[in-house]
Amino acid sequence: MRTHGPVTAPGVVAVAEHEPHRVALVEPGRPDLTFAGLLDRADRLAHALDAWESPRGGVVTSILPNRREYYEIRLATGRTGRYFTPISHHLRPPEIAYLLADSGTRLCFVDASTRDVVDEALRLPEGPVGVRVVEVGPEYEVELAAQPSGPPQDLTAGDFMGYTSGTTGRPKGVRKPLSGRPPGPSAGFTEFMARLGMTPGEPGTYLVAGPLYHAAPGTISHFALELGHTVVLAERPSAEDVLALIEEHGVTHLFTVPTVMGRWLRLPEASRRRDLSSLRSVIHSGAPCPPDVKRGVIDWLGPVIHEFYGATEGSVTTVTSEQWLERPGTVGRPVPGTDVVVRREGGTAAPPGEVGQIWYRPLIPVEYLGDPVKTAAAFQDGWVTTGDLGHLDDDGWLFMADRRTDLILTGGVNVYPAEVEAALLGHPDVADAAVIGAPDEDWGQRVVALLRLEDGVDPTGVTDRVSARLRDVLAGPKRPRELHIVDDLPRSTAGKLRRAEVRAEYDARFIAGTATSARPEDNA
Repeated sequence: MRTHGPVTAPGVVAVAEHEPHRVALVEPGRPDLTFAGLLDRADRLAHALDAWESPRGGVVTSILPNRREYYEIRLATGRTGRYFTPISHHLRPPEIAYLLADSGTRLCFVDASTRDVVDEALRLPEGPVGVRVVEVGPEYEVELAAQPSGPPQDLTAGDFMGYTSGTTGRPKGVRKPLSGRPPGPSAGFTEFMARLGMTPGEPGTYLVAGPLYHAAPGTISHFALELGHTVVLAERPSAEDVLALIEEHGVTHLFTVPTVMGRWLRLPEASRRRDLSSLRSVIHSGAPCPPDVKRGVIDWLGPVIHEFYGATEGSVTTVTSEQWLERPGTVGRPVPGTDVVVRREGGTAAPPGEVGQIWYRPLIPVEYLGDPVKTAAAFQDGWVTTGDLGHLDDDGWLFMADRRTDLILTGGVNVYPAEVEAALLGHPDVADAAVIGAPDEDWGQRVVALLRLEDGVDPTGVTDRVSARLRDVLAGPKRPRELHIVDDLPRSTAGKLRRAEVRAEYDARFIAGTATSARPEDNA
C-alpha cells in the first residue's frame, strides 16, 4: 500500500512543486509516473498544441483506451484555454465521424489500437476535414521531448466538454463558457469532493475501474489527481479483478456503477474474501441502484458508499451511506451552489412527495453545442432538465421515480432508442423499428428491438443480417440484445411511436422468448 504525506494545496501543480516524487500514475507495463513527471509532460504537450496550431478555445479529442496520456491531454488543454472531449474507442467509424465533425476538433489523439478506425472515419463523406491525428507512441515521445520544458505563456483555464444525447438520438456537446481564470481546481471543487469521501489533506490511492472516455470515471479520477492521489489504471477489469486490485494496491477510493456492485454480491464467498480494509469511499452513479444491492454492499464494506446524481450538464446531488440508510432510495441533497425543484407538467412546483420533472440550476450555465433549439428547450431562466422524474421529501431530499421515458440505461451506459432505430432503419429489410429497455438482473436494462419488415421479405435469417450490420455502425452497449419481428408497430396519426404500447406488446408476446428473435453477443 502506498502512503503519502499531507497535500499542501489542491492541484497537480501544487503537488508537483511540493512533493515532486510522489507517484501520480500507475499503469500496467509502464514505469510509474510522478507528479513532477506528469506536469512536465503536460507542459511539453501544451507547447506542442500551440505548435500544431490547435486553436485556443477550440476542441481537442482523444480516442484511447485507459492509458496515462488521457491525463496529460486533459491537463494540457485545461491549462491553455481549450476544451477536451474524450470519445469512446468502441464507437464505429460513422459515429466517430459525426462526433469529430460536430465538435469542430482540429486535433485528435489515438494509439495503435484506435488509429485504423479513426482513419476510416476521416475517409467517410460525412467525416470532418482538416483534422490532425496524433498517435501516442514512439514518435509522439520524440515530439514531446523536443518541446520546451516549463509552462507555456498565457495560462488560462480550459474545460471538459462531454457529449450527451437527446430525443433526436444524435449526441450533442455540453459546453460551458470558458472562465478566463487561471487554471486549477475550480470553486466548489474541494467541498464537492469532500461530499464524495475524498477529503483534501487525506490523499490516497484511486483505482480507475471504468472507461476514461465516460464523463464520471474520467472526471472523478482527474479530480483524484488534483487532490494528490495516486491513480492506478486498469482496462476493463472484471468484478473479481477490481477486488484483487483494491487489495494489491491498497486502494482507498474508486468509482463504479450499480451493475458491478451487484456482481460483487453474486461472487462466491471465496472470491470476496479479500483485504478491502483500505477503502474509504466507493462512489457510484450512472444508473439507479437497486436498494437491496446498495444495502448489501454497505453491509459488506461498511459505510463507505457515496452516490451522486447528475448528468453531463452538471452534478446535482450527493448522499453518503449513513444518509441513505436513514432515507433509503434517496439520491441526496443538492451540491453547493445548485438548486433543485420538481415541477408539474404546467411548470408549477410540485409539493413534497409528488412526482414531477426534475429541474436544477447548475453552478455554471451550459449550452448544447450548435443546437440553440435544444438549449432553449432544456433551459429556462437558468434552470435545466434532462427529463428525469422524481420527488422531493419534506426536508429537500431528492428521490428518483424513473429515468427519461425513452432513455435506456444498460450497465451504467446511456442508450438512446432514436439512434438505434435509425441504424435499424438503415437495413434494407427493415420498414419500421422500435427500441425499448427491458428489465435485466445483471445490466439493469437490456436493449430490445421490435422490427416490422418490408413487404415480401422472408423473415428467415433477417435478425442475423440486421445484427451483422449493427456491429459495423453501433458500439456494443447500443446494439439490441434481442431482435423480434412483428406485423406492425403502434404509431399516432402524427407518426409518433407509442412506446407504452410497444412495451406492452413486448411484455405480452416476447417476455418469455417465444417468438422469432436473436440475442447478439454481450455488450462490448
